[in-house]
Amino acid sequence: MTRIEYKKLLSGHKPEKSLLRGRKRMGGRNSQGRITVRHQGGGHKKRYRTVDFKYDKKNIPARITSIEYDPYRSAFIGLAVYKDGEKRYVVVPQRVQVGDTFLVSDQAPIKLGNRTVLGAVPVGTFVYNIELKPNAGAALARSAGNYAEVVAQDAGYTHIKMPSTEVRRVISTAWASIGEVSNEEHRLVNYGKAGKSRWMGIRPTVRGTVMNPVDHPHGGGEGKSGRGHRRQRTMWGKPSGKGQKTRRPKKYSNVFIVTRRRVGKRK
Repeated sequence: MTRIEYKKLLSGHKPEKSLLRGRKRMGGRNSQGRITVRHQGGGHKKRYRTVDFKYDKKNIPARITSIEYDPYRSAFIGLAVYKDGEKRYVVVPQRVQVGDTFLVSDQAPIKLGNRTVLGAVPVGTFVYNIELKPNAGAALARSAGNYAEVVAQDAGYTHIKMPSTEVRRVISTAWASIGEVSNEEHRLVNYGKAGKSRWMGIRPTVRGTVMNPVDHPHGGGEGKSGRGHRRQRTMWGKPSGKGQKTRRPKKYSNVFIVTRRRVGKRK
């Protein structure tokens, strides 16, 4: 089992009560009670921190007064206190310390933690919390250690290289934050035992090859059997993993993709 030494990375402050709320957990079930996301359920009780992904307070400087753990996300969050006194939680980038300031403005300097429109970001800059549409809220590169790179500015669109290696066009009036998401060591953590996964709300995963034919396309056979067909499939018979394309051919966002992501071991 490996752990992250939170005492060295966090400020030790207690959560801001005004930004805490309860959250009902559904265990991967939808409103009809049917499981739509497998392997979820149980886990330790958690309180939800309301994190600001809209960043709609513009041209008002803010100061980071604490860096805290968030049980609902892999990245660290910081309590931002704006100059007018309002408090909000934000996802913090790497190398940010308590007392650092940031600004959300289309005229903001290209500085760690600042947020501005993609059209104003120089080529080669790392960004996170990226919008797909202006003022719609951050949607891309939000998890621990992630970032995207601005690779081109062209005809009102910004080309960004995603963490998946895909190069994608995003309209230049959409907003993004400068830097890389905090807690980059998250990907190195090894839970070490099954119980730790259960504390985290992760239920066991059963291999399709040990199921019966009625339950999975890989099921059946005597002893350890091959899957019986060329391509790996999901429980519902759709292609999965191993470099197979699973994206819908007519997906609405195909027009924004400049270069598809690389798949397989050579990624």
